[in-house]
Amino acid sequence: MKPILFKFIFLSFLILFSFKPNVQEFQGQAIYFSKSTMELGSWGARMSEAQKKQVQARLKNRLEKTYVLNFNKVESVFNEEDKLDAMSGATDSWGKNFAQGEQYKNIKENALVQSQEFYGKQFLVKDKLQVIAWKMGKESKQIGQYMCFKATASVPTAELSWYDFSWSDLTPPTKETDSTNTGPTEVPEVKMTEVEAWYTPQIPVSHGPAEYWGLPGLILEVSAGNTTILCSKIVMNPQESLKIEAPDRGKEITKSDYRATIQSKMLEMRDNRGRRRS
Repeated sequence: MKPILFKFIFLSFLILFSFKPNVQEFQGQAIYFSKSTMELGSWGARMSEAQKKQVQARLKNRLEKTYVLNFNKVESVFNEEDKLDAMSGATDSWGKNFAQGEQYKNIKENALVQSQEFYGKQFLVKDKLQVIAWKMGKESKQIGQYMCFKATASVPTAELSWYDFSWSDLTPPTKETDSTNTGPTEVPEVKMTEVEAWYTPQIPVSHGPAEYWGLPGLILEVSAGNTTILCSKIVMNPQESLKIEAPDRGKEITKSDYRATIQSKMLEMRDNRGRRRS
């Protein structure tokens, strides 16, 4: 009788200590939409109002975008939802070369992993998270059901859009003469962007859309340059578990090397176009 009782007690303890309650990991999903304004400059001054509206409509899918941020306590995945071109009904293949790819951030490990496709070639950008020196403000406002607080920062413009490209990037840096009179010295100008963010301590994670992170609450709204990103919906602990993993396909590269790759390719395209015209 005793051996049977002993076996019963042993099995009971084994089942008890091997049992793991099905408690879902803390997760959330935030939907954002962004709106950007386009400065037409001197070119726009020569256009009629009808032409300006036509340009805005043609570029709507570049100026208005929708994103999804899946997050847990230390990790997040940020991705743009595909949209059809407003005029042609096709995806924007040219703009996709310079759009932000799937972005993974790990705050605990200070790690950024981002998938980028450039002219059919897949890259896996691995780097550290961009340091943002936030200045905490006292202003507050309600966004949906969440009380938010203001924070501001000044961030190098190139760090906010390192995956993008402008033809001005190929312009040689300005030069000035140094005090030793040994000749002109290249002085690269570091352009800065003023950032205004609104975060909510009601969701105590340091995540946010795009490159933004590091505040004591989820960032629900951020304005930088001519773009504003605003959260429109939040789902906490959804019934179905969210996939929050770093992308793993593509040639590994750093942010600075990826940007150099883009500039080299665009310079090659410009030179080839120039030779065909001559």
